[in-house]
Amino acid sequence: MTTSIPSAVQQWLAENYDPDKIRKKLSALGYEESVIDSIVKEHMKTWYAKRQTTGFIMLAIGAVLGFISCVLTLTNPVPALYYWILYGLTSIAVIILMAGLYYVLE
Repeated sequence: MTTSIPSAVQQWLAENYDPDKIRKKLSALGYEESVIDSIVKEHMKTWYAKRQTTGFIMLAIGAVLGFISCVLTLTNPVPALYYWILYGLTSIAVIILMAGLYYVLE
């Protein structure tokens, strides 16, 4: 068998098939184990890269939101919204940061 990735495999990767399912389908098509391993490894590498990108975007959004919350709390431009900004906006920023860390570090 050749080592090039057939179009069916690229379609499976685009549809986010489970690595075990990809492995079973490739072995049913008659591919060698080393080729199957390389395809599954490439799929997992791409999947982790997508998760990491999502995590870094969430980290950036949470950090900017936390900074805005800090500045608004310190300057107190609208006294009626002080507690909403202090507890609400900061809590939202921390939740987004923690979700981003989960995506990056998992």
